[in-house]
Amino acid sequence: MVKQAKGASFEDNLKKLENVVEKLESEDTPIEKSLEFFEEGVKISKELSGKLDEVKRKIEILKKDASGIKLEEYEEE
Repeated sequence: MVKQAKGASFEDNLKKLENVVEKLESEDTPIEKSLEFFEEGVKISKELSGKLDEVKRKIEILKKDASGIKLEEYEEE
């Protein structure tokens, strides 16, 4: 199973997800391992999606500031 380091960079997690997909696409992977890889892939995908949402919120805040609207302080969830 692919281990995901806590606090790994977006790019590192994306590479791990690509690795998981390659293993899932392999015809040599037993069904039990495929399920493990799928579960790991879902976890990594959720983390990547959360990071993208965070970046999107920060960009929206910066765009508001550039438009002359008061900059709000970003609070991580």
